[in-house]
Amino acid sequence: MILSMANLPNSSPRAERLQQLRAAMARHGIDAYIVPSSDPHLSEYLPRRWQGREWISSFTGSVGTFILTADFAGVWTDGRYYTQAETELAGSEIQLMKIPSGASLLHIDWLAANMQPGQTVAVDARVLGLAVARLLKDALAARGVLLRTDIDLLDEIWSDRPGLPTEALYEHAAPHATISRADKLAATRAAMAALGAERHFISTLDDIAYLFNLRGADVSFNPVFVAHALLEQGGATLFVAEGKAPAALQARLLEDGVRLAPYAAAADALAALPQESSLLIDPRRITSGMRAAIADHVKVIEAINPTTFAKSRKTEAEAQHVRATMEQDGAALCEFFAWLEAQLNNPQRAPLTELTIDEQITAARARRPHFVSPSFNTIAGFNANGAIMHYRASKESHALIDGDGLLLIDSGGQYLGGTTDITRVVPVGQITDAHKRDFTLVLKGMMALSNAHFPRGTRSPMLDAIARAPIWAAGVDYGHGTGHGVGYFMNVHEGPQVISPSAAPDPHTAMEPGMITSIEPGIYKPGRWGIRIENLVLNVAAGSGEFGDFLRFETLTLCPIDTRCLDMALLQPHEVQWLNAYHAQVRERLLPHVEGAAREWLELRTRAI
Repeated sequence: MILSMANLPNSSPRAERLQQLRAAMARHGIDAYIVPSSDPHLSEYLPRRWQGREWISSFTGSVGTFILTADFAGVWTDGRYYTQAETELAGSEIQLMKIPSGASLLHIDWLAANMQPGQTVAVDARVLGLAVARLLKDALAARGVLLRTDIDLLDEIWSDRPGLPTEALYEHAAPHATISRADKLAATRAAMAALGAERHFISTLDDIAYLFNLRGADVSFNPVFVAHALLEQGGATLFVAEGKAPAALQARLLEDGVRLAPYAAAADALAALPQESSLLIDPRRITSGMRAAIADHVKVIEAINPTTFAKSRKTEAEAQHVRATMEQDGAALCEFFAWLEAQLNNPQRAPLTELTIDEQITAARARRPHFVSPSFNTIAGFNANGAIMHYRASKESHALIDGDGLLLIDSGGQYLGGTTDITRVVPVGQITDAHKRDFTLVLKGMMALSNAHFPRGTRSPMLDAIARAPIWAAGVDYGHGTGHGVGYFMNVHEGPQVISPSAAPDPHTAMEPGMITSIEPGIYKPGRWGIRIENLVLNVAAGSGEFGDFLRFETLTLCPIDTRCLDMALLQPHEVQWLNAYHAQVRERLLPHVEGAAREWLELRTRAI
């Protein structure tokens, strides 16, 4: 799910940009400069204005930190991007610095070990998370190194830097928006009061979009918009670029006590808060720069944004819309896979490439009701490209789908009634016993976690080992988390829950009813093939008793899993039963939505084994 370099400014060669940045550092007496993958809202996927790390380094992965000194340049990223980074950094002086996960702060350890007392490290506080800033400041102070956060050197050298996005806002309306804006505002104010806060400042874009029942198009694939929000007991201020909200929308917002203010006025509003006021902020979801703008006389209360919890726990009405959306998404996939198999079986076909996969799967979804956009860049990787976890085919570099092997397709859609994310692997030509072994191991891991029952409140990272156990038993592992939260017509990556061994199992990650999470184990053989099988699941009640309430997963995703890739000798009877039951459900729910070749394909690929 990587942003394409085709969308990035490219006004000068990479080496010239590094030279210009070093010259700017020298002018300001800076010994090391940090460019994080971030924006003033700590977003995962960034508007073009804040794609500075990609612009300076040419590395396009969604996770990474760039550091430049007079004699060193490096990008820290995790195992999902090692192969990609090696390719994109090739031919430059920039070193790949491998870290165990995207949440790692090894670049701070590197700075503490390599900077000398009296030197200066700089980073733009407006895009530096508060929690990270505190760790960075403490680590450098212990070494006698000064941290400067008041400067954005990219502004000095990025002559054609994009401005703020200008796309208009729109409402996420009923029936798909099942809770009114007024009710969400009231619930958030109640949570504020319970924490003793009169006001609440929010910077994270998905929290803001959820709270105000608004959507936008400022970030590729995620229907959010660039804004800050200040919520008070008697009203709210939404800080957005001028002209983004049509007059009719502004009037409806005012009816709910929401007024608009210029985007750049957010910091001044924090500085102007009255004496004796109290303000709720989330230290994990606010930048160091915004925290510094808060007047010293304000009582600051630090806690997770109430909206982060609220939007993660889908209501039953929302779950019903998601189920309907999954039927439409599954029907689109039936049409796509029926087309794909027909192409693969046609010796007279035109050349079939990974780019063709992206075009056709998006076109199939676009024909479905309430479709808005893909939910991320489609990952279509044939053979060796499938082993690149976040591979992105481009016009300059893509594979022809021909011969024998495995094709991995990870794709998703944004619909008014939900967000989808699914990965399937299909055979092309003849596949080997080794292919089937790895595919079956991955499926065993996915089924194992799909069948899990667990106490309500279980920390989500603790569930990761359930999916890995069948894969570990074969002496294999994979270098990414097993699952991420998914939004409701929102970001395809949503917290606070995450099923990953690298995530801290803190109380915020507790599994609660209504959460939607992916289950996506994998096996990757660099240079040969990659396999990942992904379904989305919903936390639902599984009964209660002497030991409290329990949860289980309801599988939401509806699409056949290709049984041609199975090694039946590796499956236990209960696993065969699960797969047959899943396929029976897929067939029953999708048949009313497909016809012709898609219907025939669905019936063929859901036959019991």
